[in-house]
Amino acid sequence: MPVLVPPHIPPGRLSSSPQPSVPVGDGLLLRPWRPPDAPAVLAAFSDPAIQRWHMRRADSEEEAASWIEQWTSDWYAETDIHWAIVRLGGGGPDEVLGRIALRGLIPAIGYAECAYWVLPAARGAGLAHLAVDAVRRWAFDEGTGFERLELVHSVLNEASCRVAAKSGFPLEGIRRHGNLHADGWHDMHVHASVRGDDNSG
Repeated sequence: MPVLVPPHIPPGRLSSSPQPSVPVGDGLLLRPWRPPDAPAVLAAFSDPAIQRWHMRRADSEEEAASWIEQWTSDWYAETDIHWAIVRLGGGGPDEVLGRIALRGLIPAIGYAECAYWVLPAARGAGLAHLAVDAVRRWAFDEGTGFERLELVHSVLNEASCRVAAKSGFPLEGIRRHGNLHADGWHDMHVHASVRGDDNSG
C-alpha cells in the first residue's frame, strides 16, 4: 500500500548514533543511564510518591539494572528515550537526582510523551522544570525533529501541573479516566508543546 505522507522523522535518524547527553546548565546534565546507577533507581522506586504516580516498584538492584538495560535498548529501537538527571561530580562520580524520558515515540508523526521523576532529596529546587525544558529544546531542534510533545499527569498531581506550565506545556484538556492507578481511575491533564510555539526556543 503506497504511503502518501513520508515519515516526519525518518527511521534511523535517532538510532544511527549513540544516545546523546543533553546539557542543562548549573552543573546539571541529562545523560544515558549506566549500570552503576541501579542503586539510585532502586531508591527512587522505593519512594511512595514515585510509586503513586508511576505505578511500579523495583524490589532489587538486579531488577533496577534490568530496567536500565531495557532503557538503553529503547534508544536503538526508537521507542523511548531515557536520561538520568545528574549533577556532575567534578572528577568524582555523578550524583543521580532523577530521570526524564520521552516515551511512546511515534517518529512518523514526530510525537512523544514527556515523563520524569525526581528523588526526594532533590525536590523543591526547580530540577524537574529545568530537565523538561532541556528535553523540549533538544526534541524540537532541527537535527532531532520532533513536532509535538505531550506531558500527561493525574489531575491530582498538582506539582506536575506546575512543572508543565512553567516548562512551556500549556494545558489542552482533560482525558477522563485516562489512567488506572492503585487507588482507581484518574482523570488526566493533557499538556502539550508544539515546535514553533513561542515557548519552543
